[in-house]
Amino acid sequence: LFPKFHSGNFSAGGGFFPTGTGWKDLFGALPGAGIVFAYLGFEQADQLAAEVKNPKRNLPLAIIIAILLGTLIYVLLQVVFIGATPADLLHHGFAGIPSSNQISIGPFAGLAAAVGLGVWAGFLRTDAFISPAGTGAMYVTATSRVSYGLARNKYYPSIFTRVDKRGIPWFGMIVAFFAGLVFTFPFPSWHSLVGLVTSASVLMYAGAPLAMGAFRLRLPEAERPYKLPGGLVVAPIAFIIANLIIYWSGFETLWKLGIAIILGYIAILFYQADRPELPRIDWAKSAWIGAYLLGMGIISWQGSYGPDNTGRLEYPWDILVVTLFSIAIYVWAVYSSLSTQQIEAKIAEQAAPAEEPAEAAAA
Repeated sequence: LFPKFHSGNFSAGGGFFPTGTGWKDLFGALPGAGIVFAYLGFEQADQLAAEVKNPKRNLPLAIIIAILLGTLIYVLLQVVFIGATPADLLHHGFAGIPSSNQISIGPFAGLAAAVGLGVWAGFLRTDAFISPAGTGAMYVTATSRVSYGLARNKYYPSIFTRVDKRGIPWFGMIVAFFAGLVFTFPFPSWHSLVGLVTSASVLMYAGAPLAMGAFRLRLPEAERPYKLPGGLVVAPIAFIIANLIIYWSGFETLWKLGIAIILGYIAILFYQADRPELPRIDWAKSAWIGAYLLGMGIISWQGSYGPDNTGRLEYPWDILVVTLFSIAIYVWAVYSSLSTQQIEAKIAEQAAPAEEPAEAAAA
């Protein structure tokens, strides 16, 4: 598509901010248009960390290279797409392309057909099935490792720790596959699903800087395979950014995510009900979780990203409110964490021998 390049397309209809749009719209597009989702591929390196050889060197390399490669590929794709779009379609910018146009229906395949590359358009439409299948396989693999870890920490049934002779948690993979199929039923399209998936993933990441802050506070001398430089500064900034991405997803996404979280806690409580040997949630020290989830829900409900919100909290004041709220929750969560002695006791308790993946044992 590079030979079809039109440099004037980059200023058509208002340029980077088409007429009538601004920073607020850009922030809303980050989770809603799949932009954040497109860069989540780094997480598989983290979820398979127990099977990484020399994690001190290879884990940060895997994450950083994945993000840089993804950024390079996606930015080049957008540059080529903008430049190769026929200029006669852009009298009112990209927003002016009719929804019936083949470019709007299938951007890259439609563009290839519009500039006379019909064979390439066929390849792209075929790849629209093949590529997501690869992503699905990778996510099933990674999810089985997450369920394995939860079972090792005694929050999931022990059957999720079962592995085959190659160290693969086979039961977790089967459950992840069928759960993924069921999870797609309530969502009629990829677009309606991606916002929830993005928010759920980012909510998972939001716990990481809290955990790191707590461990830096309570176990500063612990041996770590990898230690993030400037972690005490990076952690609260990461927590703020994660919460902003969740907020930008809109209230319609957040209330669905809230229901999923509540169902998850109910499932854990039912599983623990008649099993006194399992680890218990310390509700007193976990009070910040309820305040955090409720607070984010209220801010989103009153905020300016919808639908289903009231819009009373206008942009950009909503950004400031989320930032200040995030700092308050970060401080509360870190300083209400378990004591050093309690953490060490939990580590010893959950480090009991279990059936491990062969690669993890070797690592």
